[in-house]
Amino acid sequence: MSADGQSSDLSSPWTILLVEDDPVVARATDILFRLAGHRLDIAADPQAAYSLLARRRYDAILLDMNFTAGRTNGEEGLSCIARIMAEDPDARIIVITAHSGIRIAVAAMQAGARDFLMKPWRKDDLLAKCTAAIGARGPAASPSVDRSGGGLLLLGNSVAMESMRATIRRVGPTVANICVTGRSGSGRTLAALAVHAASREADRPPLRIDLRDPEQWPSLDGAHGTVLLRHPDRLDAVAQARLLDRLPPGLRCISVANGLGSLTPALHRRLCTLEIAVPPLHARRDDAVVLARHFAQVAAEAYGHASVRLTPAAEAVLAATDWPDEVRGLAAVVERAVLLSDDGVIDAAALRPVGPLSPLVATDAAPAFRLEDAERSMIEAALKEHRHNISRAASALGISRGTLYRRMAQHGL
Repeated sequence: MSADGQSSDLSSPWTILLVEDDPVVARATDILFRLAGHRLDIAADPQAAYSLLARRRYDAILLDMNFTAGRTNGEEGLSCIARIMAEDPDARIIVITAHSGIRIAVAAMQAGARDFLMKPWRKDDLLAKCTAAIGARGPAASPSVDRSGGGLLLLGNSVAMESMRATIRRVGPTVANICVTGRSGSGRTLAALAVHAASREADRPPLRIDLRDPEQWPSLDGAHGTVLLRHPDRLDAVAQARLLDRLPPGLRCISVANGLGSLTPALHRRLCTLEIAVPPLHARRDDAVVLARHFAQVAAEAYGHASVRLTPAAEAVLAATDWPDEVRGLAAVVERAVLLSDDGVIDAAALRPVGPLSPLVATDAAPAFRLEDAERSMIEAALKEHRHNISRAASALGISRGTLYRRMAQHGL
């Protein structure tokens, strides 16, 4: 190791992710890596880490094991390791734990961590452990390497999303033909790419073909490996028969479709050994907040904002809204709110697609979801955030004081 922290055989700068909730430790670590010529991104908790991992690859991940005050059992860190390793088995994780945490460190190594470091650590020890972990594969090509095929793009903590991720982890390594279905904008293509990322051919991008474009069909001739087919359900019966004849034997097909009802039985057998249905946002409302925080940080980076924060009232709106364009529509609204923000604070009023409270109109909601409950939760969140200042709460919700008073009376607030 040279004096500046660079390894003699690792001359390229590293990109490191630190998952640490102590700002003092985070700041000291940031200074250390910058002085050594490396880049360090900091996440204060696992959720923030998942968002960063969805955007870029890291040469190594430094992971604290506890994030909640009073908790010392390392369960939060172990859960984070399990999710990261499930999505990226090649991840280089170095856990950071207290001197009394040998048992936790051993459990972390068994879960997939490459090494561990005891607090308080010495800078030479930290750099040496990073060198050893990174040296096995060499530094990542760039801090912004495209991770469009990475499973960690499938953000969300709902049972539905975890079930889908588990299915992808199970079928991805096989040669089974998979059809990903769901509403447009819900993340079907990302799920399809996650299947490929979990396969044995993940190092080679799949051939992508939009079947609505006849000029792309010749690419199927002699194709091998994996092909990502978009919109097979949009073809008529004659075109489906032609597609079936044109698909080479042994070619793995991962398809993206609205549904399977319009497929002929023969094409269904060829394309769909298993269907993976991407759940709509209205079936996993809490995930909308997780996704919005992610999109806010992505937009903040793009537009040069130092930081962005969603207020409680804004998050209540996000969870209560039925997004006509699913995740894609949510991302667009959040990006616009970040772009127009002056202070980095995104309030409820900034997230209204049209008109006061109009996002709450249910278009395709689950039967158990009640509009009245969603509106009440929005108003309660705005009142709490602004300490029952009616004028400020009304402004945050994008309605007049009189309207807010009427809604409060209607909901018994």
